[in-house]
Amino acid sequence: MRTPAQQSEGQHEADSDVPNYQPWGHAETMDHGGGGFVSSQQELPQPAQARSPAEFIEALRTLRIRSGLSYRHLEAKAAAHGDSLPTSTTASALGRSTLPRERFVEVFTRACGLTDEETDEWLEVRGRIATHWAVPVEQKTHDDRDIPVPITDTSVAVRARRSRYAAGLLGAALLGAASALGVISQSQDASAPADLPATPVNGLRMLAVGSWVRIHPARTPERCLTEGRDRTGRYPTAVAVQRSCTAAGLPEVYLEPVGKDTVQIQWHHPKYGIGCLTVLSKGSARNLLEPRDDCADSNRAQQFRVDHVGSRASARFLIRPVSTGQCLSLRDQDTEEGTEVVQGRCSGASDQDFLIDLVPPPRTAAAPSGSGAN
Repeated sequence: MRTPAQQSEGQHEADSDVPNYQPWGHAETMDHGGGGFVSSQQELPQPAQARSPAEFIEALRTLRIRSGLSYRHLEAKAAAHGDSLPTSTTASALGRSTLPRERFVEVFTRACGLTDEETDEWLEVRGRIATHWAVPVEQKTHDDRDIPVPITDTSVAVRARRSRYAAGLLGAALLGAASALGVISQSQDASAPADLPATPVNGLRMLAVGSWVRIHPARTPERCLTEGRDRTGRYPTAVAVQRSCTAAGLPEVYLEPVGKDTVQIQWHHPKYGIGCLTVLSKGSARNLLEPRDDCADSNRAQQFRVDHVGSRASARFLIRPVSTGQCLSLRDQDTEEGTEVVQGRCSGASDQDFLIDLVPPPRTAAAPSGSGAN
């Protein structure tokens, strides 16, 4: 991820650990958003299993996904109980590798639906990791100022709390469950937030709060819409391309509904965290798609309309940026490995057709679960 000093296009620092790739983009004026899903059959992550800051952050991300709440829903949950949890703070904390502040962990876990005892456990584990690793805690940002910090704020102390709400969404049956990651049922979850449509995308059996997917160009279904580089070399940071689905180190793809037939395309990267595909509108990268670490439900450049086309059996979709109404396609209708995904006039050409497969959540099965067509 880039720091604010690296926000402008063209000022991207090379990452020697990942040849040919750069840290993801960072927009200057975006609020953060996000998504996730929950199944009443799923088990909670156990914080005690975390042994490092990175593992602790991964457990927090899993907890958020299990909760079924997007960043904006977490913000609303926190506000309903007298806390403040800006979406930008959550996206920033979950996108870093440094240990989050104690106050964030407290407010975040409560918003996810945990009880006082469960929240205490997360705080204790955070304190243990901070002491053992002696790593710098995430620096307080502008957004952190919106989270009230108690007068006594130590790394390992468990503070007395106000009355909390019950676990609710996650359910009492999940308390104390192990953190094994199972395949999420693709049936409708009754606990999904009420303001999301019951069928987010026509022709796709995804959950109301979002699902993990693989997106394939219909002409080259063995390839996936994923991370790559601008082959012209004019734009040095990561952009969306078609590549082999079996390539190592690719981001997991998550679709979060933001309206009827409209989604945010999130990339969950093993190194850079969460980024939302964003249509670039100017400069050398115009019409390319870049994963940006500032996700916002209100940013139309990060919203895509997914239109089912053809027969039901075809399971083909047009993906159209809301900001322009155009269609995603492959640059110059190329079929080669690494071809960039761009937006352009909707022409009806075959390179504008995409397949979307629902897949298990990360770290379960490697293969897709099959087509998501109804």
